[in-house]
Amino acid sequence: MSQLDTFLPIVNNLMKQNVNAAGKEQVVIVADLEKEAIGRLMFDSLCKLGYQTDFAVMQTRRRSGEEPPPTIAAIMKAAQICFCICEHSLTHTNARNEASKVGTKVITMPGITMDMFTEGAMQADYAKVEQLTSAFTEKLTNGDTIKIYTGPENEYLLQINIANQMGISSPGIFNGCGASGNLPSGESYIAPILEKSVGEILIDGSIAGIGKVSEPVLLKVRDGRLESASGENGQKLLNLLGDENGRLLAEFGIGTNDKARVTGNILEDEKAYGTIHVALGSNVTFGGTIDAGVHLDCVTLHPTVWIDDELVEFDR
Repeated sequence: MSQLDTFLPIVNNLMKQNVNAAGKEQVVIVADLEKEAIGRLMFDSLCKLGYQTDFAVMQTRRRSGEEPPPTIAAIMKAAQICFCICEHSLTHTNARNEASKVGTKVITMPGITMDMFTEGAMQADYAKVEQLTSAFTEKLTNGDTIKIYTGPENEYLLQINIANQMGISSPGIFNGCGASGNLPSGESYIAPILEKSVGEILIDGSIAGIGKVSEPVLLKVRDGRLESASGENGQKLLNLLGDENGRLLAEFGIGTNDKARVTGNILEDEKAYGTIHVALGSNVTFGGTIDAGVHLDCVTLHPTVWIDDELVEFDR
C-alpha cells in the first residue's frame, strides 16, 4: 500500500471528525522545507478527496512563534481552511491570529511526523477529548491560583496567578469560522498574570526546540519571569528564549489526550493526559499581553496540581 493510500482515509476522517468540512471550502497547505514531504502528501490527499486545495512552501523558521513571511500570512487569510505543517509552531503568531479574525480555520501541526498521523494522539476519541478539555478549561477560568508541586518529594512549588483570566480549550475539533488550534490536540490552557507568579518547577518531560530532557531541568520564576534554568538543556532553553520578553511566563496547560505519547515532539508531548506544561514567550494571541517572537513549551510528567483549594485529579 502506498503512502497516499494510507493517508487518504486518515485525512478524510480528519476533515470530517476534526475540521467539520463540508467539502466545498478553499483549503491551503502551508509547509516549510523541513516538512514539505508531509505537506505534499496532505495536499495530494485533499486533492484526491475533491477539496479545492493550494500548496505553499516557505523557508523553515528558526523557532516556534516566529512570524512567517508576509506572503504566507496573506495566503493564510485568503483561505477558508489552512493547515500549517511546519517544523516550528505558527500557533502563537500574529499571522495565525489575523487569519482567525477573518474567519479562516487555522489548524497548526508543528513538528508533525508520519508516525503521528498513524499512531498516538491522532487516534484519540476526540469526542472524549473535547469533554475532558471543556471540564479542565472551566476549572481554569473559575480559578485564581494554580499551585504545581514537582520533584520526587514534591519539594518544588510554582505558584501561578490566573485571577480573572479566561481558560482556553483546544480539543482538536474545529467547528466555527475562525476556529484554531493544534492537531493532534487535547489541552486546556491559560495565560497567567505575571505578578505573584513565583517559585520553581522541575521539567522532566520535554522542551520545545530541544526534545526529551536527559535530566530534569529546574526552572526558577519570580514575578512571572524566568530567572534561571539548570543544566545544559536549561542553558539551551535560555539561549532560545533570548534575554528579553521571551523569558516571561506565557502559559499554563493541562494535557487531555489519553492517546498522546511523550516522545520528544512537543506537538504531541504537551497533549499527553496527566502531564502539564508551562510556556515562556508570546501569549498575546490568547488573552495575554506578551509579544516576544518566541513561544516554547516545557512539559512535566507527573505533577501534583491544585487550582485554588481543589486537587486536579488524573486517572492514571
